Amino acid sequence: MGKFLIEVSHEEEVIACARVVEIFLKSGSHFVTNADWGCRDGEHKAWILIDVDNKEEARRILPPAFRSQAKIVSLCKFSMEEIEDIVSKHRRDSRTEEPGNTVLKREAG
Repeated sequence: MGKFLIEVSHEEEVIACARVVEIFLKSGSHFVTNADWGCRDGEHKAWILIDVDNKEEARRILPPAFRSQAKIVSLCKFSMEEIEDIVSKHRRDSRTEEPGNTVLKREAG
């Protein structure tokens, strides 16, 4: 199971905000009715964090009118060990010449 951030944008007008929020609140979905909104701070978007198996499952929790415009991002956490491995591999790769890699050389002079 993965964690996903769902972002749904809407028009800036007050009535547009009210209509979108009303649709979300009337949806009956626990996830949708508990969306967080940025409208009062000028960000006319709703955000939902959800744990589901994939992006399509995340998309299906939204009211149908908002599914196609929603931005859905798969979230992850990194451990220090993972980052150290990535940095170490990058350093090794940048020092060795492999197809597609550029060797960084210090120019004399």
